[in-house]
Amino acid sequence: MSRLPLSIQAIESTCCVNVPTPKKKIAYSTWMWILTYLTYCSYHLSRKPISVVKNVLNQNCSNMTSPFQTNDSHWCDWKPFDGDDSATLLGTVDSSFLFAYAAGMFISGIIAERVDLRLFLSFGMIFSGIFCGMFGLGHAFGIHQLWFYILAQILCGLMQTTGWPGVVTALGNWFGKGKRGLIFGIWNSHTSVGNILGTLIAAAFVTKNWTLSFIIPGIIIASVGVLVLFFMVPEPSFVGLPNPNMKKDDSPNVSYIEKDKKMESELISTDTKEEKAITFIGALRIPGVIEFSMCLFFAKLVSYTFLYWLPNYIANNTPSYSAEESADLSTFFDVGGIIGGIMAGVISDFSGMSASTCAVMLIFAIPMLFIYQLLSSASLGLSIFLLIVVGLLVNGPYALITTAVSADLGTHDSLRGNAKALATVTAIIDGTGSIGAAVGPLIAGPVSELDWNYVFYMLMVADVLALLLLTRLVINELRQWRQRRRQNYHHSL
Repeated sequence: MSRLPLSIQAIESTCCVNVPTPKKKIAYSTWMWILTYLTYCSYHLSRKPISVVKNVLNQNCSNMTSPFQTNDSHWCDWKPFDGDDSATLLGTVDSSFLFAYAAGMFISGIIAERVDLRLFLSFGMIFSGIFCGMFGLGHAFGIHQLWFYILAQILCGLMQTTGWPGVVTALGNWFGKGKRGLIFGIWNSHTSVGNILGTLIAAAFVTKNWTLSFIIPGIIIASVGVLVLFFMVPEPSFVGLPNPNMKKDDSPNVSYIEKDKKMESELISTDTKEEKAITFIGALRIPGVIEFSMCLFFAKLVSYTFLYWLPNYIANNTPSYSAEESADLSTFFDVGGIIGGIMAGVISDFSGMSASTCAVMLIFAIPMLFIYQLLSSASLGLSIFLLIVVGLLVNGPYALITTAVSADLGTHDSLRGNAKALATVTAIIDGTGSIGAAVGPLIAGPVSELDWNYVFYMLMVADVLALLLLTRLVINELRQWRQRRRQNYHHSL
C-alpha cells in the first residue's frame, strides 16, 4: 500500500474491503484503460498547436488591411518567422522537438525502468504542460528570438518521451496475453483523438490570441498529470491483485520496462533472473528488426509530415480558408487515422500477417497521396473524403507497426522469452521511427517553399521505400500462409 497515492489508499480502505476479486479486477483494469487513454490523448493534444499556429506566424498579409501605411508584405507576420525563409525556420522548430523526442526516447525507457511509474508519468506531463505554454508566452511577452522557440520545443520534446513507455507499461500490467485485439486497437486511437482535440482547441484561439493555443493544451496535459499522480495504480499487486503477465514462478520484482516489452510482444518470460541483455548488433541480427525499423522510419516520416504541415498546406492550397478553417478541416485526416488503426489491428489479428497488412495499405496509400494532392481543392466534400481515406491508409501501417511488430519478433527462436533482448529490439524500432518523424517535417519546410507538389512526391517516395523494405517479410508470410493452407487441405482429406 505504501506505493499507492493516498486517494487510492482511501478507496481501498473504504470501498474495496468486501469486493470480490474478479469485480475489483474489472473495476481497476477498466479505470486504467480509461486513464491511460486520457493520458496519451493529452500528450498528443499538446503537440498539435504548432501546426495550427504556423498559419498566423507567417501568412498572406496582402489580403489584410494594415493599421498603418507600409509596403512590407510581411507586416502581419510574427518575427522571426516573417521572412521568405519562414518555412525553413518553422521546419527547424518542428525538428527541434522531434529530434529531442527521438534522442530522449532511448533515455526515457531506462529511467522508467528504475522509478515509480506513477511519478514518472505525472512529472513528464506537468512539465510538458509548462514547456508547451512556454512557446505561447513568447507571444504574450513579445519575444522574437528564434532560440527561445527552439529551446521551448526541445524541452517539451524531452518531457514528451515519458508518455509512450509509461502508458504502455501501465496498461500492460493490467491486460495480459489474449486480451488484446479490438480492445487495444480502440485504445490506440488515443493518438488521433488527441490530434483532433489539440487542433480544434488551438484553432479556436489562433486568429484572436495564439498564446492561448498553447496555454490551454498545456493546462490540460498538466491537469491530467495531476489526475495520474493521485489516481494511477500502475501495478495490480499494489491493490492485492495478480499480475496477468506473470506465471506462478515469475518474480514479483520484474521491472516496469520488462513488463512493458512483455505486453508489446505478447512474450511472457518464465525466468527473468537468468536473462542477459542482448547486444545492439545481436538485436539487429534478429530477422525482421532492420526491415521493420526502416519501414517505421518512412511510415512516421509521412505521418508526422501531415501532423505538422497539413493545416499549412490546406491554407496555402485553398486561400479562401482561414487559419481556423484550415485547422478544422485537417482533423479529418486523424478521423481516418482512427479508422485505419483499428482496421489494421483487426485484419492483422485475424490473418496473423502484420507485414502483409501494412504492405497492402501502403500500396493503396501511394496513389491516394497523388489523388489528394491533385483534387483536394476541388470541393469541400471531396477534400473531406480524401483526407479520411489518406489518413486511414497512412496511419494504419504506422499504428500497426508500433503495436504489433514486437509481437511478431517475439515469436522468433533467438529471443527465447528474453524480455531484455526484446527491450533492445523495441528501442531500435521506436528510435528509428522517431528519427524519421523528425526528418519529414524538417525537409517539408524548405521543399514547400519551392512547390508543395514536391512535398507530396517526397511522401510518395517514402511510402514506396517503406513498402520495398517489407518485401522479404511479406514473402515469408505468404509462404507460411500457403503451408497452412496445404496442411489444412491434407487434414480435411
